[in-house]
Amino acid sequence: MIRIDADLLIPGRGEPVRDGAVVLDGARIAYVGPASRAPRSDGRVAKVRTVMPGLWDCHMHFLGVRDLHLERVLSIPAAVLAARAAKAAEDVLAAGFTSVREVGGYGVYLTQVIAEGTLNGPNVYAAGSILSQTGGHGDIHSAPLATVHDFSAHEGFLQLCDGVAECLKAVRLQLRRGARVIKVCASGGVLSEVDHPVHQQFTDQELKAIVDEAGRQDRVVAAHCHGKPGIMAALRAGCRTIEHGTYLDEEAAAAMKDTKAVLVSTRSIVARIMKDLDKVPAYGAAKMRAMADQHLASMRVARAAGVTVAMGTDFATTGADTQVPHGKNGEELGHLVGAGYTPLEAIEAATASAPLTLGPQAPRSGLLAKSYDADVIALDADPLADIGILADPEHVTHVWKAGRLAKGAA
Repeated sequence: MIRIDADLLIPGRGEPVRDGAVVLDGARIAYVGPASRAPRSDGRVAKVRTVMPGLWDCHMHFLGVRDLHLERVLSIPAAVLAARAAKAAEDVLAAGFTSVREVGGYGVYLTQVIAEGTLNGPNVYAAGSILSQTGGHGDIHSAPLATVHDFSAHEGFLQLCDGVAECLKAVRLQLRRGARVIKVCASGGVLSEVDHPVHQQFTDQELKAIVDEAGRQDRVVAAHCHGKPGIMAALRAGCRTIEHGTYLDEEAAAAMKDTKAVLVSTRSIVARIMKDLDKVPAYGAAKMRAMADQHLASMRVARAAGVTVAMGTDFATTGADTQVPHGKNGEELGHLVGAGYTPLEAIEAATASAPLTLGPQAPRSGLLAKSYDADVIALDADPLADIGILADPEHVTHVWKAGRLAKGAA
């Protein structure tokens, strides 16, 4: 057994404990509470400043790209993209993220090499390819349609489908690849050329077919939605999560509460693109300028309405010098606090609430509680006093994944 003694214990949900301890027994947590009552260890004791559950990023992409000109993936060998994605997985784990919901990318393949011990990375709950209607947010509009279809057929991370029959097959293709969640574009987006972020994509019948087919295999659907028409259509269809939610208003927030849907708001990518608009395609910069303030307003609407929020970044690039780099995923907690959430609420969004985004596929994770997964991190400072420390991997001194030390001194 491994005992972790901490000046501050943050359980993920509920009040923190001063002078707390966590005891790990293999891949499970055996004890959480005051250090004075903790069972004796077998000599393996870590003394840390802060202990808390491993973090979750519930909206990210292992794409293996170095910038947000996504049309370039068509000319980059898949082996190069996958190798970069593997490095990103290592960076994510070192930043304290023991689990990720990867909503489109090479995560379905990284899952295998991480599980076999070849790669040091987080638990990856992956979607496989992003489902998009032809001409939708998941299409590459500047390329010939045949080229996009060829990319999809050769393990690319986009899947075009039109009509109920094609939508059913698209879901089944992702399940065949081991997808733990299905990702669908229910509205237009920012980094796609000709579509509008407000417009609904897929018909109600197509969305319902996708949700029902996923549900037959105990998978939920994550719906990319900026505009309210797409949000409402996704909720009618039974999508579990709304990603981004830029034009969420009081009516849509009430509908999310009624359906118990979860919002993954991804403020980090908005902030980073706004800081460097010249680094994205001109059409993406124009869309982001028009949406950025509304996106922040939607986060505040969600909090006021009591919508359940899970943390996500939409980060996708590999390398600390890139625009939305894996390894800096903890920035999102600071943005949640900036939108009005308390530090404890932001941490809950990144821990205890995060597994809710997977429905029946959710593990017992995100909490420091007996019998939960031993995915635990330690910090050298107090994130309740300064939430910004979670954005810097240097403050993450230890990472235990399934009870095994993945970062830090033994």
